[in-house]
Amino acid sequence: MNTKDRVAVCSRSFSRNPALRAELQTRYKYVTFNDEGRQLEGLELVAFLRGHNKAITALEKITDHVLSQLPELEVIGKYGVGLDMIDMDAMRRYGKRLGWTGGVNRRSVSELVIAFMISLLRHIPSVQVGVQSGVWSQRVGGLVSGRTIGIIGCGHIGKDLVTLLKPWGCTLLAYDILDMSNFYAVHGVEDVSLEDLLLRSDIVTLHVPLNDITRNMLSAERLRLMKPGAILINAARGGLLDEAEVKALLKSGRLAAAAFDVFNIEPPEDVELLNLPNFMVTPHIGGSAEEAIIAMGLSAIEGLEVNAIP
Repeated sequence: MNTKDRVAVCSRSFSRNPALRAELQTRYKYVTFNDEGRQLEGLELVAFLRGHNKAITALEKITDHVLSQLPELEVIGKYGVGLDMIDMDAMRRYGKRLGWTGGVNRRSVSELVIAFMISLLRHIPSVQVGVQSGVWSQRVGGLVSGRTIGIIGCGHIGKDLVTLLKPWGCTLLAYDILDMSNFYAVHGVEDVSLEDLLLRSDIVTLHVPLNDITRNMLSAERLRLMKPGAILINAARGGLLDEAEVKALLKSGRLAAAAFDVFNIEPPEDVELLNLPNFMVTPHIGGSAEEAIIAMGLSAIEGLEVNAIP
């Protein structure tokens, strides 16, 4: 057991997990957990981290202002795969290290996306409400099998989704700024432009990080390129698309349905969007399968020692 280092665990879900708590405490003597379950930010986050040289963070915003007040902090183990909450330039300026492993929650997110596809094509959310309200109506839906699926971003999760959908006989289109030609050739994926993907896909699903390049990549203009009756899924990050335009397209029927696990502001504030009958929402649970939680937690713990990159 390490008796020198002091570790602060900002993440609420990590702090609530008995297995992860026990594993961390076998390695470190001094650990502070977020047992109050508070969403730490700003000065409260600084106060929580102060006096610790190591930290495990998840969705907490690690900004220049936060880091500037924590000279004793040496390394952050990232719980989860997104890095948009961490100012990497500031990390470098202040000499902080990051322990991070990509893709550890990919199957959890991929399976949620497929659940969205099936649920929306079979109208499960709306027919459940109908049955609960006393309406027994066998609404006709459709199959995922044979559909044209457009995957925006073919990283860890996008690739995993390809392998899961291949046996379903889907036509798979992909757009990525990186060269994925070898993967596409092996798995029969068609490399297309973003505009072509939107025009042709029955279902569009987002799997890119949030950064200056991807922010609002599905603008109102691009969203209007989607074929009538298409379905849109976002289980990546809020801020990638124009939520107001999605609502307008859902209300008009131009989009058949949409499912979001993430929003630009969380919890989301647009009550009208949340209550649309053709909109499905979950509270940022893409990585919240028990198996993924353990994998992400162990990765964050390992990141406090190994995988620590400048």
